[in-house]
Amino acid sequence: MKKLVSCLLSSVCLATAANAQQQQWHLIKDRIVTQWAEKVDPKAPLPEYPRPMLVRSNNWQNLNGLWSYAITGKSQPQPSTYDGSILVPFAVESALSGVGRNVGKDSLLWYKTTISIPASMKNKEVLLHFGAVDWQTEVFVNGASVGKHEGGYDPFSFNITSFLKKGGKQEVTVRVWDPTDDGPQPAGKQVVKPEGIWYTPVTGIWQTVWLEAVPKTYIASTKQTPDVDKHTLTLSADVQNVQDGDKLKIEVLEGDKVIAQQEAGAKDAAVITMSNEKLWSPSNPYLYNLKVTLLRNNKPVDEIKSYFAMRKISMAKDAKGVQRMMLNNEFLFQYGPLDQGWWPDGLYTPPTYEAMVYDIDQLKKMGFNMIRKHIKVEPATYYTYCDKAGILLWQDMPSGDRGNGWENRPGIYDHQTDKDRSAASEGYYRKEWNAIMDALHNYPSIVVWIPFNEAWGQFKTVEITEWTMKKDPSRLVNSASGGNFYITGHILDLHNYPHPAMPSPELFGEKQILVLGEFGGLGLPVEGHTWQQNKNWGYQSFKTSDDMFKRYNEFTQRISQLIPLGLSAAVYTQTTDVEGEINGFMTYDRKVDKFPVDKMKEANTKLYNPALAK
Repeated sequence: MKKLVSCLLSSVCLATAANAQQQQWHLIKDRIVTQWAEKVDPKAPLPEYPRPMLVRSNNWQNLNGLWSYAITGKSQPQPSTYDGSILVPFAVESALSGVGRNVGKDSLLWYKTTISIPASMKNKEVLLHFGAVDWQTEVFVNGASVGKHEGGYDPFSFNITSFLKKGGKQEVTVRVWDPTDDGPQPAGKQVVKPEGIWYTPVTGIWQTVWLEAVPKTYIASTKQTPDVDKHTLTLSADVQNVQDGDKLKIEVLEGDKVIAQQEAGAKDAAVITMSNEKLWSPSNPYLYNLKVTLLRNNKPVDEIKSYFAMRKISMAKDAKGVQRMMLNNEFLFQYGPLDQGWWPDGLYTPPTYEAMVYDIDQLKKMGFNMIRKHIKVEPATYYTYCDKAGILLWQDMPSGDRGNGWENRPGIYDHQTDKDRSAASEGYYRKEWNAIMDALHNYPSIVVWIPFNEAWGQFKTVEITEWTMKKDPSRLVNSASGGNFYITGHILDLHNYPHPAMPSPELFGEKQILVLGEFGGLGLPVEGHTWQQNKNWGYQSFKTSDDMFKRYNEFTQRISQLIPLGLSAAVYTQTTDVEGEINGFMTYDRKVDKFPVDKMKEANTKLYNPALAK
């Protein structure tokens, strides 16, 4: 009887604690927020399937929601009591987390929740997935450590099957340490003391956490690479616990219709011939569906669904002997904004999927065909939406270990300075850049890799660039956007504020593609829509939208004059205001467009006229 009463009381206590946590959470409104912040459901934030490039059956469970959190000293053990509730997957410093506290290098951030394993996962291998956690993570299940991970921008997972208890609740605890810019790891634009172009720290879980049930032998990932010239798709898979004789059956579909198929050994790469293929481009972002089945003795063991596109990005000379950026063997001028991917309410994390796609849709409406994803990596759902929308992406590696000299003088190759990074700093960079490229390889929208931005931690430039090119020969590599220039990689990238400019085609046009990697930055504060009252800035400030647009239009006219001289692409700073920067097309809360969208589209789309390149 005592035991029964104790169990009933425990259940009541658990329910009461859960209700208390629910009541404790609230959106922190000490600063501006987006219109989507109020739509966040604390019971099910960001409920979308988080990995659209590899979809298994519906046997998965989203773990986003209210967890317990605590902040302790760095050397302290797991706390016995917690400080309150936090809304996962929003970083602890964000308004949407409901916490809004800084952590820092001398403290640890702890998370705890209890989960139930659905009956549908019984007799399966149970994987615990994290989209991204910044930075150093250790995960415990029922008190036992199941694994560690270092890296703030790449997904990771642990097989937790052997750590689960029979029946009942399972306790998941996560320990995170993140020194922000006080450590050797890639940290992007977050700093302990935000100012100027450097922003609020992001600590802990900031992408979806989820469970997945898989068979003992399963497809962990695929790598698919199109070859437009050879009319083929090459596909390989990472199969866990593979056995001799296991095979992969790959089917290519147009909608639901199978148009090509191939079988190969589970450890081998399959080369699939494509006939009369439809090429992917911003004007026609056609995606083929994929079904990959793991066979053992001709019986299905595992099956996943994915997609791919037939598209080619390359470098080739035009009639004047100047190197051009080619899409599907034709020159297409690429023009888009520098896109930080920050949110006033979620920091790294958009409040909802609807909010995330809003930015992309707005840029399409403004007439852009490209986005430079600046010093940040996005959730997988972002890249899939760009694939569907037909947006070309330039992907930066998040920077770290800033401080080497900057010799931004295109035309002079004898004044470069590579930073002498510590062994730890270099090791973290290499490991994470490799992981990011692996995680993002399959997205056709990504056409350019950027290992370094300006001189922010730029080191061993030639070696890193050539390694990047060798790892992924299917894309172009922009070795150091606006940084210290070397004759390496496919692209020479100039940053010039505020007006457009370009590297000299006479000096470099035969060797590298010439691009303007950053320009613009025209600033306009909008009252009631700024992150802070003072210290707002742009590279050139204006008091009215009309005056700023007039200047912007002059810039696009100048770009149209540079294209026939050899300019292949340009990147305007930037999509939205970010904290103290007020140089966005939209305010930070996305509530005000500073320029009329239709006028933007008219000015921008003129740049895609093929006649300009002749």
